[in-house]
Amino acid sequence: MIYDFEPGDKVINPNNKEWGIGQIQSIIKGKVTVNFENVGKKVINAENIELKKYNG
Repeated sequence: MIYDFEPGDKVINPNNKEWGIGQIQSIIKGKVTVNFENVGKKVINAENIELKKYNG
């Protein structure tokens, strides 16, 4: 659930692991902006894509 996340958290997108590790920049009305190491900034609709916390 997206409410478990906050800006600064490290995440991965299990459906696109090649994106690498991302850091949450903001969460606004179900839209999560994440800066991924391999593809840059992505805006993700939390209703359609489930992010997983990265515990390095």
